Amino acid sequence: MTNFFDKTDLTRKNVDEIISETLKNCDDGELYLEDSKSESILLDDNKIKSSNYSSDLGFGLRAISNEVVAYSHSNEISKESLKSSSQNLQSTLKSSKGTYNHEIPKTNNKFYDEINPIEQKTLNSKLEVLNKVNEYLRNKDSTVKQVTASFSGEQKSIEIIRLGGEALTDVRPLIRFNVSVMLEKNGRKETGVYGIGGRQSYDDYLKNDNWKNVCEEALRIASVNLESKPAPAGEMKVVLGPGWPAILIHEAIGHGLEGDFNRKKTSAFHDLMGQKVASEGVTIVDDGTIDKRRGSLTIDDEGTPTERTVLIENGILKNFMQDRLNGRLMNTRSTGSGRRENYKHIVLPRMRNTMMLSGKQTQDEMIKSVDKGIFAVSFGGGQVDITSGKFVFNCTEAYEINNGKIGSPIKGATLIGDGPSILKEVSMVGNDMMMDPGIGTCGKAGQGVPVGVAQPSILIDKMTVGGTKL
Repeated sequence: MTNFFDKTDLTRKNVDEIISETLKNCDDGELYLEDSKSESILLDDNKIKSSNYSSDLGFGLRAISNEVVAYSHSNEISKESLKSSSQNLQSTLKSSKGTYNHEIPKTNNKFYDEINPIEQKTLNSKLEVLNKVNEYLRNKDSTVKQVTASFSGEQKSIEIIRLGGEALTDVRPLIRFNVSVMLEKNGRKETGVYGIGGRQSYDDYLKNDNWKNVCEEALRIASVNLESKPAPAGEMKVVLGPGWPAILIHEAIGHGLEGDFNRKKTSAFHDLMGQKVASEGVTIVDDGTIDKRRGSLTIDDEGTPTERTVLIENGILKNFMQDRLNGRLMNTRSTGSGRRENYKHIVLPRMRNTMMLSGKQTQDEMIKSVDKGIFAVSFGGGQVDITSGKFVFNCTEAYEINNGKIGSPIKGATLIGDGPSILKEVSMVGNDMMMDPGIGTCGKAGQGVPVGVAQPSILIDKMTVGGTKL
């Protein structure tokens, strides 16, 4: 754990005094300290294209009065810079008359180890794996024309100091390994991409040549796409596979269940608490407590312990995701969902690992019940209007369903709809819930944070599919 005041002119007494002076008439706020180290290594076109290492150290000082947030940050931790930030905040909130909320729960839970994954494996050993990936895929299939593989790793140490001297700390590791392969056959080129990651060391993913599994999956996806035909278009039944397709739930529904959008009444769900918003059997949770998952947190970026928050239970809207500010203004509590990209950004209520829980049906039962439709296994990019939940998602792996059987792979399928409506069209929920492989990053208000998703197979009775087949 970083000692943030070891090489500064600040003492802990100085810090407590400045925080006390800054926040004495406020409702909430804190000093957020962060020390991050990150690396990225990229292989492309038979050679190592880049290898980067960066570190960043800084603080963010936040003061909250009613719903006004004053924020100042600096990459210099010193008495002068902290005092300057304090003065800026006091000037902004000079007429504030709040009562500081000292209440913050404690936790002894830890959902990942305090490790630095960057230092646990040498640069040469990472380069060796990337070169092996390239050689393995090119020897595997003569149609391979391009291989791209990358590592990224991070360690982030944080300390949150609140009024009264309370300090909360966390050390967060994060890694990701990604492989992309392009095949060419009879003049046609198609790409397959697959990645894994989480809050672990590289070795947890790569030991016993586990990197080969990532290569095989990227190759499989590319091979499927190579045999694909144009996707049909129209309104039809859609079966979503387990795992990564839950990105649709995350984007089209999850954002609409964040506290700030509902407090401001810009979410389609803002006045539906306690009402039926989805089909019976649909239960959606946001869970930050799953060991070593990409979206998990021991504490959030306000110091609140993370938790498992039930958002929708058997179709009924139960909760929103809250940070401290929006929880207070909505007369409820924080759900440990207050997150920021880094010390330069303010806290917002954000998702962690967003999941639809398993039901009782099998994927096979769903497929057999569809006369004409599509089976969507994986998604790429898409667009979402957070306030309405309207979305367009591109399928990166999908198949047609004819007379209850999976048919040919299809290319160019897009799923079009809106989250609130889709929830009510779910007629079957599978018993095969699966987490995504650990690659998600969520964007909101210009900030990106690592997240996870999960779901079982689900059958949506009616959905608009955009295709290329006339």
